[in-house]
Amino acid sequence: MNTPVKLVPAKSGNFFMTSVRENPGGWVVVFVMFLALSMVSATRASIGLAMPSLELEMGWSRSYISTIVAWSLIAMAITSPFVGNLLDRFGPRNILLAGLILVAIALGMTSRITSAWQFMLSYSLLAGISFGIVSKNVASATIARHFTENRGFAVGVANAGATAGHIALLPVMALILTFFGWRYGYLFLAFAALALLPVVWFLIKPDKDAQSARKSAELVSGSLGLRLKILFKNKTFLALLGSYTICGFTATGMIDTHFLPYAISCGIPIVVGASAYGVLAAFNMGGMALSGYLSDRINRPILLAVIYIMRGLSYILLLLIPTYDVNLIWVFAVVFGIFDYSTIPVTTSLVATHVGLKTIGLSLGVLAMFHAAGGALGAFLGGYLYDMFQKYDGVWVAAISVAMIAGVLVLTIKENRGPAPDTEITPDPAGAPAQ
Repeated sequence: MNTPVKLVPAKSGNFFMTSVRENPGGWVVVFVMFLALSMVSATRASIGLAMPSLELEMGWSRSYISTIVAWSLIAMAITSPFVGNLLDRFGPRNILLAGLILVAIALGMTSRITSAWQFMLSYSLLAGISFGIVSKNVASATIARHFTENRGFAVGVANAGATAGHIALLPVMALILTFFGWRYGYLFLAFAALALLPVVWFLIKPDKDAQSARKSAELVSGSLGLRLKILFKNKTFLALLGSYTICGFTATGMIDTHFLPYAISCGIPIVVGASAYGVLAAFNMGGMALSGYLSDRINRPILLAVIYIMRGLSYILLLLIPTYDVNLIWVFAVVFGIFDYSTIPVTTSLVATHVGLKTIGLSLGVLAMFHAAGGALGAFLGGYLYDMFQKYDGVWVAAISVAMIAGVLVLTIKENRGPAPDTEITPDPAGAPAQ
């Protein structure tokens, strides 16, 4: 039964500095997650920059490269629930270290590929797994446990790192690609991943991990299958699952993979396209922080519905670029940027209150799996339709349609900021799982 809860107004003064003073350890975790997501998200988006060069040098079609990207997202999807389950039990430190090492190995191997099977191994499999380890759901679940006040805002700030990497690293990647080639670009990103290892090692404390592991061992003792069964009986979780799958289709699959190739196909120079993507990323950062701030204060299902609907409408601008003005790419970058990753803090906040914190790693891991599956479908469909029709119009129309569906789905969720339902399973004294 939903209990009306009076929302507490934001404290006067600089609420951000107040939050930092009250919870400095939590904001250190936010900082580390910001850096890790910056590096990994830039790596995922860089395939759009490298795609034309791969087509030229390796002789591969765009649909083939898009299929490789799709398989990497599938690997990421399969990895996410298992990583989330481990996060609930053991904490983030070792998970992040392992993920960054695997990112570096995968990118180093990608920079040396000479055949299709090597690309499949290095990018589809290894990079895909590493993307599932160092991911927004891991960051969001970790931060949600470190905050009770301003949780949505903290999640938004950390996940803004996913777009900060686009701003800081993608233009550098574009310059390296232009002057030295795509292979050196991936080597650069591999070294960037290695540079983050000491940051994680020194700032994510092992004693925190140990404490988290002990608590999780007490609170999350049911089998993975039983815990998944409980999740899939939660109506709010199912609504978020459907909408987040569409989120992956319309963002990761469409824009992260095909925005830059689309810009190039419209006659826009690669550096200009990368700069527009940087603008998109800048507004993405602001959009995440703003949606996180608002999610702590206003009706979250309505907020999330507005985000999905506005995201869908922004695709109309892409349809107009070839006919009207290529400068519309800058307008699209601003509008889409605001409503892109802004789904993350709102979705995380709803999971925390409607599903529960004890299994938030698993919950967000499952959501990430379906998000990646949606992204894989979007990446594949974009390349397939481009090869078939030599244009993206049908893809953008599909994105508009499904984004509207996502908006309707989240409106079925009832706002409730009361205690979350008990979704955890603990064994009875005889050792059998509780029913």
